[in-house]
Amino acid sequence: MDNDDSHDHVVPGTDEDLDTADVQGPDFRGETDLHDLLDTYATTGFQATHLADAVEITEQMQADDATIYLTLTSNIISSGLRETVAALVREGHVDVIITTSGSLTEDVIKTAKPFKMGEWDADEAKLREQGINRLGNIYVPSDRYVWLEEYLYDFFDDFFAEEPVRTPTAFARELGATLEDEDSVLKQAADNDVPVYCPALTDAEVGNFLYYYRREHDMDIGIEILDDYDSLIEDGMLAETTGLIAVGGGVPKHHAIMTNLFRGGADYAVYISTGMEGDGSLSGAPPDEAVSWGKIKEEQTNYTQIEAEATLVFPLLVAGAFMS
Repeated sequence: MDNDDSHDHVVPGTDEDLDTADVQGPDFRGETDLHDLLDTYATTGFQATHLADAVEITEQMQADDATIYLTLTSNIISSGLRETVAALVREGHVDVIITTSGSLTEDVIKTAKPFKMGEWDADEAKLREQGINRLGNIYVPSDRYVWLEEYLYDFFDDFFAEEPVRTPTAFARELGATLEDEDSVLKQAADNDVPVYCPALTDAEVGNFLYYYRREHDMDIGIEILDDYDSLIEDGMLAETTGLIAVGGGVPKHHAIMTNLFRGGADYAVYISTGMEGDGSLSGAPPDEAVSWGKIKEEQTNYTQIEAEATLVFPLLVAGAFMS
């Protein structure tokens, strides 16, 4: 092999001219506001470009007057993103919320007692002795749950007084109506007639407290989830256009895409996820997998996934797509 041959292997030439944008990010010359910065994400590459795509798709949802579903897991409410979600509801930007039970209980707790900043690297046994529960680098003292049990017991008395079997949406709506904190997601949802679906309502302190309350007061009380599922399906079928913003995975994400299957799939979808596709889980499944099931409609630019932790990117998506 001569030098010319080896050079061709090391530095292969090409005459092809790519008809795509140049890779170029923020240069910070002069003044730069948030929206200018987000505009540069489109050509920054990697997950920044996915975020720029998500802003564009979410803006298109609004332009098409889509019914917007927001799905989230309870860690979103554990964090400072609670205020972001409440703002979306307060400003009329979302039409349906699907979440987990921990979101409801933690939202209620925060109306009276804040969560506190902590450390990732903590002495877990010492925290246990101190009555402190750790969520990443957020601390939740156990007295919050003592207070919550008393609050919910009083609420249960009224909630089940006339109807022994209720739905999760009724639970969220009536619980939200008892709250006064303007940063409460449940209060904003109740005030603005946004249904909050929680198909796994018993999978948190609500379930624990209902277990004891039911045995102490009335074994006939219960939670009916199928009526809510009917409503999700039927309301979705009536919607002319739907858009999904899935923050995290699990039951909320799948409930949104599964009920949109009945209408032929969601028209738009934005996922924010740290889930791993390789394990085959729903939480890690990207939006194109949902296309194969008919849960998201197949269009060239109607869905994207940002592979990032939500506290980093969800406020940027909200600022770029809703607050401009």
